[in-house]
Amino acid sequence: MADYLFDGEETIATLVCGVDEAGRGPLAGPVVAAAVILNPDHPIEGLRDSKKLTAHAREVLAEQIKTHALAWAIAESSVADIDRMNILQATMAAMRKAVLQLDPKPDLVLVDGNRLPELPFRAEPIVKGDDLIPEISAASILAKTYRDALMKILGGMYPKYGFEQHAGYGTAHHLKMLEKWGPCPVHRMTFGPVALIAKKFERRADRKKRKGQ
Repeated sequence: MADYLFDGEETIATLVCGVDEAGRGPLAGPVVAAAVILNPDHPIEGLRDSKKLTAHAREVLAEQIKTHALAWAIAESSVADIDRMNILQATMAAMRKAVLQLDPKPDLVLVDGNRLPELPFRAEPIVKGDDLIPEISAASILAKTYRDALMKILGGMYPKYGFEQHAGYGTAHHLKMLEKWGPCPVHRMTFGPVALIAKKFERRADRKKRKGQ
């Protein structure tokens, strides 16, 4: 049981769920969210913002979280979801799906950042929560490790782009490969750099078509 103070009101919660996402910024791949209810009888040492941990430390902690947490869940919104509803709404949708999968259900949901998905539970946003709230740190670690593993798979499926190296983020190498090969099916077509390059390839294809007529 934990005590939390929000807007001057003390909240006592037995089951606290932390929620975080991975992959809002990349140019390719899904956005992933995780929700975690930790077990106070099995504390996990070393939980913090996943970005401040080494890849090895994240993997070790992810296995501990999956083993010892009272409940955990991972959900994603696809590239098609992102392009259809925008990245913010796709992120909120993935967070909602992750929380609703939990069993037992939480009394309180703490979400990293300053926005909340629509949930049937008491929920509060926590800015920089991934480094302040252990439950959010755990969610951050699960979301990050899951998405990194997925991007390695996509790297094997689309080897020209190096997804396994940059996880879809707009690195210099990624942008260079995009310029060379154009977007693939897992690129986010509504994201500016991808849309601009896609238009270049469309114009190039149109010119070739006209020359062939």
